This record gives sequence, structure tokens and C-alpha cells, in this order.
Amino acid sequence: MRIWAIWSSVFLALAGAGVARADVKMSGSFVADAACPATQAIKSGKNPGSVSTATGQSYDLLAGNKDGPTHYLIRVPGADPERRWVKISCGHVTGSSASTAPADQNQSASPASGKPEYVFALSWQPAFCETKASKTECQAQTAAGFDATHFTLHGLWPQPNGNFYCQVAASDKANDNPAHWKDLPPVNLDASTRSELDQVMPGTASKLDRHEWIKHGTCYGKSQQEYFADALNLMRAVNASPVRDLFTKSIGKQLTSDQIRRAFDSAYGAGAGERVRVSCLVDPSGGRRLIGELTLGLTGPIGPNSSLGDLLQASAPTTKAGCPKGAVDPVGFQ
Repeated sequence: MRIWAIWSSVFLALAGAGVARADVKMSGSFVADAACPATQAIKSGKNPGSVSTATGQSYDLLAGNKDGPTHYLIRVPGADPERRWVKISCGHVTGSSASTAPADQNQSASPASGKPEYVFALSWQPAFCETKASKTECQAQTAAGFDATHFTLHGLWPQPNGNFYCQVAASDKANDNPAHWKDLPPVNLDASTRSELDQVMPGTASKLDRHEWIKHGTCYGKSQQEYFADALNLMRAVNASPVRDLFTKSIGKQLTSDQIRRAFDSAYGAGAGERVRVSCLVDPSGGRRLIGELTLGLTGPIGPNSSLGDLLQASAPTTKAGCPKGAVDPVGFQ
């Protein structure tokens, strides 16, 4: 069972605001990836001097506005006052330490246990392609293809949510949208891993692997080779399980979230299904509700010999199963 730590916070006086609020003290540097307003107050947006961050400039990091911050308090030399709030999406943090942050900036951890936490996202590709028919990988679907009868890899995402773009150049972050994924740096893998990834992640045809590495893999704390090899090991386990059997037997039929969760219990032990959420999408042409993705909560270090069942069981359960019911879409545009 996940153990939640009790975080200590300190009160920082908001310069010129005349009030105090509970902010989380931090240290390190904030590097601006864009020119963003640097405000004296978050809610009012008051900005004496119309101060903005400078792209690529490093600033002293003072605090976050809460656990899982939406804004950072930084020091802007020459501004009056110097202490200013910026949105966390404006840049990235280096050398950070805080009572609410993991000691290792590249790995999300449960503070009390020191165990990293992840969301593991599996796609049912035929359903995805109903909404993205023009994508290269969707045009290439066949009834004999791997993605017609297997789960495919969307991503392995270090937590907490918002743990993105670790030590990523501003230019690469700016290119992280589907239209420019081809402009992101290539992912370098050995031949065997590359071949398997291209099969298990059809989106590599659209450079999805580059996006997943830039946004999530850079916060994994390992190399590109290790990050994708670990994810592929977990994918093999799911695709060899009763969960995949349930889906293949149900192609063209409806499945409920309860049925899916019970399949995880069967595969990985009682309670494993409580770590799974179901996402559905709507077929734009026919209005059908389709099961598009499963997201699994995992806790613990991941390596070549990791047990998916152990990682699931170590994670915190969720009462929210997500989409209650949807169809398992067959390959091809319906």
C-alpha cells in the first residue's frame, strides 16, 4: 500500500503583498524555455515593470506555490520586487531540492518509501486509428498485423504528473508537437530493440518514440536503450496475459471496465485490477464508444527482470475505473 509522506512547508512573505501564504521552499535554478510574464502575484497577475523571463536565462529558484506546483517563485535580478511567480510550463528546473520534490530530479519517487512511480499506458490501436485515420501507421494496418490483436505501447510515464522534459533543450521542447516530431532528435537503440519497438509501438512511423523520450523518457533516469527496453519488457507481459486473451476474444463486442479489471486480477493477483483505468473514445463516423487505452499504476524500480504483477500490487489502488463500457474495435476503418 502506498505510504503518503507528510510534507513540511515554510511560510514565505509575498513581497509587497502584505500577506503570507504556505509555499514550498525550493532551491536550484529555473531555466526559462520561453519569454513569460513574471508576476508579483499569481491570482491577480500584478506585474510591476511588465517583467518577463528571457529565453535560456537561468534564475534562482525559491519556492513552489504548493505540493505539485503550478507556479515557481524565482528571483529576477533588477526587477522591483525581485521575487516573481512564473508558470512551471515556462521552463524547467535544474539542481532542485525541496521538501516536496524527489532527491533525484530524473525519477519520480514516493517520498516515504523512495520507490519510483509510473503510469504505463497501453493502446488498442484499431480504436485509436478510427480517430486518426490519416496517420501513416493507421493507413498501414492489416488484419494480420501485430496491432490487430495485441496491445500497443503508448508510453511509460514517470510520476507525479507534470514530471516532464527533464534537461530538455528549449528548441526540442518547442518542437514537441505532432507536426514537428520529425524534427526531434532520433532515438538511438540497438537493432533488436528498434525492430521490436517499431512493431509494438506503431506510432514510431509518426515519430511517437521521439516525443515519448523527450517528454517522459528524459525524466526516467536511464538511457534511451534502457527506457524503451524496460517498457517493451512490460508490454510482453501484458500481451502474454489473460488480459490480451480477453480483448482478442472480444473483438467486435463490448467489454466493461469490471471485466477488464477482473482479467488483471486473474493475471496478476487479487487487487491488481484496482490499479487499472479504462479510457474510451468516440468513433467520429459512427458514434460508437470504443476502448482506446488502459493506464496502469506502477510502483517500484523497473528493470529487465521486473515483475509487472509486483509493480501493480505495490501501486496505490484507484476507485475510478474510468470508462464503464466500450467496444473492442476490429482492425480497419468501420
